[in-house]
Amino acid sequence: MPAVTVDNPLTLPKVAAQGGAAARPVLAVTTAPSGFEGEGFPVRRAFAGINYRHLDPFIMMDQMGEVEYQPGEPKGTPWHPHRGFETVTYLIDGTFIHQDSNGGGGTIENGDTQWMTAGSGLLHIEAPPESLVMSGGLFHGLQLWVNLPKADKMMNPRYQDIRGGEVQLLASPDGGALLRVIAGELDGHQGPGITHTPITMIHATVRPGAEVTLPWREDFNGLAYVLAGRGTVGAERRPIAMGQTAVFGTGGSLTVRADERQDGHTPDLEVVLLGGRPIREPMAHYGPFVMNSQAELKQAFEDFQAGRLGTVPAVHGM
Repeated sequence: MPAVTVDNPLTLPKVAAQGGAAARPVLAVTTAPSGFEGEGFPVRRAFAGINYRHLDPFIMMDQMGEVEYQPGEPKGTPWHPHRGFETVTYLIDGTFIHQDSNGGGGTIENGDTQWMTAGSGLLHIEAPPESLVMSGGLFHGLQLWVNLPKADKMMNPRYQDIRGGEVQLLASPDGGALLRVIAGELDGHQGPGITHTPITMIHATVRPGAEVTLPWREDFNGLAYVLAGRGTVGAERRPIAMGQTAVFGTGGSLTVRADERQDGHTPDLEVVLLGGRPIREPMAHYGPFVMNSQAELKQAFEDFQAGRLGTVPAVHGM
């Protein structure tokens, strides 16, 4: 980790907050509980315990792995429905195959991202390829759920295949931080992911002892989740480590710093930075559906049971 990098970050465009930008304070640092998803792959629930008003428009995020599978151990998810939001799967290490009932899908690996807009509803499956099941190997990634506003919840489904080489690479002025803009924009630099709800998603690698202060849209919220390593967040240098999420308050910039010494598991601090414009609409969430009311949730379940969210392709024998 990570798969997408450069030998010399100083060759990249530089990003830094302007001196007058108000620093975002750190409101809270939470620790993700561990659990299992799908057919049994291990996850950390990054947003557990965080009030939704600080997350909006994000719903949930799972860190999948990092795990070194033995032969026969790699697992995925069975076919399942979604409606009313977008799923973002960012794969740092390993290989995953996606297929949905709308005809979307593909294989992602080592820095790739799949962006699925469920919209009015579909069925999909995510699973490791047979070769990985047979051989075993490293698996590590993220899945993020992004809410859709009421006006877009019943839009036609869409699938985006974002290759790792397409992400916008940036650096801090001293080259101590490498920034991968997956979606949205940072200081005018646009990532490849097309979003309905305005958001920014960045994977940053911060070298030991380095600090980066980024400009951050004041109409966005601010979250930082540590994939690996340890450091501090905010101008107040609040400690943060692997599996923890920082919630930032309002302001025009946010700061992340890597500790001088990292553990043996990772040479750098690896952190995902998220920001989005809050939707501020009622949210009704149950299982794979995210709607605005209980009545809409009930309708989603009825539509799923009636087969109106699509059918599993016959090639899978189901």
